[in-house]
Amino acid sequence: MKFFRLLILFCIILIFNVQNIFAEDIEIDLDAGQQIFSQNCTACHAGGQNLVVTDKTLEIKALHKYSMDSIGAITKQVTNGNVAGMPAFGGRLSEEDIQNVAHYVLNQAKIGW
Repeated sequence: MKFFRLLILFCIILIFNVQNIFAEDIEIDLDAGQQIFSQNCTACHAGGQNLVVTDKTLEIKALHKYSMDSIGAITKQVTNGNVAGMPAFGGRLSEEDIQNVAHYVLNQAKIGW
């Protein structure tokens, strides 16, 4: 009975971590992120600002206020967009490009735009 419980627990842990186990390692390139940002994001986010929703800038205080101060949150936003006017880039940019731009945005927010 204990073996069965351990086996079930192992399977549950494996299922929740399968993405991490099989995920490709992506090498982050901030220069590529800057180029992607310049080509795709500056129309609305020049200098870390937001021309559509002015209080939701890319400055670290705003990112923190709106729980967007992590790579995961920024990646999700870039990939899926939102109803407030941000388009989804998941169909136009590769996963690597999205990771690079997400790291670039968070890095710039931390050091200042």
